[in-house]
Amino acid sequence: MIIEPKVREFICTTAHPEGCRENIKQQIAYVKAQNINKCPKKVLIIGASTGYGLASRITAGFGCQADTIGVFFEKPSNGKRTATPGWYNTVAFEEEAKKAGIYAKSINGDAFSEEIKEKTIHLIKQDWGKVDMVIYSLAAPRRTDKDGNLWVSSLKTTKESFTEKSLDLRNNTIVEKTVDPAELEEIQGTIKVMGGEDWLEWIEALKKANAIEEDAYTVAYSYIGPELTYPIYFDGTIGQAKRHLENTAKIIKEKFPKLQAYVSVNKALVTQASAAIPIVPLYFAILYKIMKEAGNHEGCIQQISRLFKEKLFEEEVPVDEKGRIRMDDWELSEKVQKKVVEAWKEVTTENVTEISDIEGYWEDFYQMFGFYVPEVDYEKDVDIECSIPSIEH
Repeated sequence: MIIEPKVREFICTTAHPEGCRENIKQQIAYVKAQNINKCPKKVLIIGASTGYGLASRITAGFGCQADTIGVFFEKPSNGKRTATPGWYNTVAFEEEAKKAGIYAKSINGDAFSEEIKEKTIHLIKQDWGKVDMVIYSLAAPRRTDKDGNLWVSSLKTTKESFTEKSLDLRNNTIVEKTVDPAELEEIQGTIKVMGGEDWLEWIEALKKANAIEEDAYTVAYSYIGPELTYPIYFDGTIGQAKRHLENTAKIIKEKFPKLQAYVSVNKALVTQASAAIPIVPLYFAILYKIMKEAGNHEGCIQQISRLFKEKLFEEEVPVDEKGRIRMDDWELSEKVQKKVVEAWKEVTTENVTEISDIEGYWEDFYQMFGFYVPEVDYEKDVDIECSIPSIEH
């Protein structure tokens, strides 16, 4: 089958297996060249198939030679439609891991559920005994909790309505976007889905089963962003959830004092989740241009390999006043943000391609789904059906 990208606003409904495979190979090549010395050996990644979670699995597996178990919720091809990009990413990752003699197994299902927690813990006990690192990188729009309650997340403000410039992804024009304030139930739902409750439940379940080392590391990923996006992000419903996530790290440390629990605040990058947030894609496009010109732009794999190599496993982990690891340090530097604000004031539909890296934004967007990868011949027929070797449902 010849596969082409089919984009509907901020989502691509197709994925290319060969493009995803090439992406994985390039990320593996990058981490293998980093010479990461201090490493975990048995790593569980919750949310392991795309973005920062996938980069964490690649860094652990190929930068550290660690065994990995990845948990995610992805769909295979049904013969007519392609699989999701996370499915193809995992197929490629496991193929490369097998070639390199690296243990890699995967569990596909709802990571919020008790059933998937139990299956994962059974696999850990059977194959490893205990994990020495747990990475929590789950991104989902809704969650059914252990009591059967369904919670839905919202992208809203928590104060008054907020109107600001935004990028219309349908035609690359600059428009004004208004984001309305959330109801209390919507704030609560966002915290339940995107906060730290499920992270804590995973750690508690692992501890109860004696499936995690006493001094294991656990890290969850977050984002703060600049003042420019505070109303929709840091002060919005998502920001409330991220504060809950940060507080959960403190709770984990209090409950299990020997565990090393951290929140890593990462850089702004194009992901399937971030593309859906009003105002944010325009900020990303402007930021990309400025950071690329400064020579300090990073993608997911660069961020996570730097986290592993320079921050997380240091004798004294460098954290801010709230105990967070700051991987957004380059993004939020005064020099970079000053240029962002200046560009933001000037950007219009007419000059957006000059003032921002709109092409870089779209390149990252399409490459998430395996498209626009220079090394891939998109005119060739490809088989869209493939299975993950170790998959457990």
